[in-house]
Formats: sequence, structure tokens, C-alpha cells
Amino acid sequence: MTLDQFIINFILPVLALGIILAFARLARGPDLPDRVISLDLMASLIICLAAAYSIAADEPAFLDAAIVLSLVVFVGTVAFAYYLRRRRNADTDR
Repeated sequence: MTLDQFIINFILPVLALGIILAFARLARGPDLPDRVISLDLMASLIICLAAAYSIAADEPAFLDAAIVLSLVVFVGTVAFAYYLRRRRNADTDR
């Protein structure tokens, strides 16, 4: 079994299953932090999916897209943490 076959037959379906489970958590999550964490997980799994497909298809352009997506996800996570901090500080000031 070559690396390409292993990625296509095992890695990509496992990542797809992870995305489905993270989406189920997104739909079920009781509060906002749970939903944001599941969105962050889904984005990370999509980045992994793009990287694995890039290796299997020998197409390096997908790695560039994965890097850009990871930077956007990082900025979103930092912005959400800043929002939670400001919200907590506003609640304690009252």
C-alpha cells in the first residue's frame, strides 16, 4: 500500500468523519463557546483534509490554501477570546 492509497482509503474518510462529528457538536452545543470550538475544530480538520489531499494528488496549491485558512482561523479564535474577555469584564463591572 502506497502513501497515496493510504491517504485516500484511510486518512480522508477519518477526517470526513471528524468533520461530521464536529458538525453534530455544532448543532447540539448548548452555548456559544461550545459552538465556536466546534467551528474551530471543523476548520482545523478541513485544513488537514486539504493538506492530505495535496499530498495524495501531488498538488502543492492546496497547501497554500490551507496556510491561508489556518491564519484566518487563528485570527478568528483570537477575536473570539477577546470578545469573551470583554464580555466577562463587562459582567463583573455591573
